[in-house]
Amino acid sequence: MKIAVVVFPGTNCEHDIAHALALAGGEPDLVWHTDDDLSGAEGIVLPGGFAHGDYLRTGAIARFSPVMSEVERLATQGVPTLGICNGFQILCEAGLLPGALVANMGLKFICKPVHLRVESTKSVLTSAAAVGQVLQIPLNSYEGNFVADDVNAIEDEGLVVLRYSDTEGRIRESANPNGSTNAIACVSNAGGNVVGLMPHPERASEQILGSADGMVLVESFVESVRSVRV
Repeated sequence: MKIAVVVFPGTNCEHDIAHALALAGGEPDLVWHTDDDLSGAEGIVLPGGFAHGDYLRTGAIARFSPVMSEVERLATQGVPTLGICNGFQILCEAGLLPGALVANMGLKFICKPVHLRVESTKSVLTSAAAVGQVLQIPLNSYEGNFVADDVNAIEDEGLVVLRYSDTEGRIRESANPNGSTNAIACVSNAGGNVVGLMPHPERASEQILGSADGMVLVESFVESVRSVRV
């Protein structure tokens, strides 16, 4: 199960997610952003970091890297595709996911554990989780505030995968760290094979890190790669 982990100039979480994928039984393969052939990949991950220094706008330059044509081709064929933090921003810029990520409410970089409530298991990221399950996962971002012109359509189509919540799974303003619309932390495309989230599940992959809650998401993704062969 070869999973392409795409590395852009400024990416800094590629080894973290590669380690977590390997723990879950996946075979991560670091791929440079100028590569234009991902034909051997059965899954794709765009990891966190600051692609191209986040110049212009987060993900705006990375969206035009040669590898993104392959990401789009495979994603539209149903290949499981995951964007974490900066990777989420890139997928939105590329039009593979709805909405956009803007500066956090309060205009401050956020670096702390947050709680997420699972809203849907109809995605490659949550197939092994349970609706209503609450996960503690680190958040590390400045532009993680999810916005969308068509947020009602996103809700109606069931594209919200995870929401920020309190420890009991309640959706509260005080538990929404970046001001995201409807406390949205993660969305998918209509097919459920393309998913983006702001918090970092790979940083909650082992209990020694403070939480292993992220592994249910990583394991879901790896299992989806195993079961979805294109």
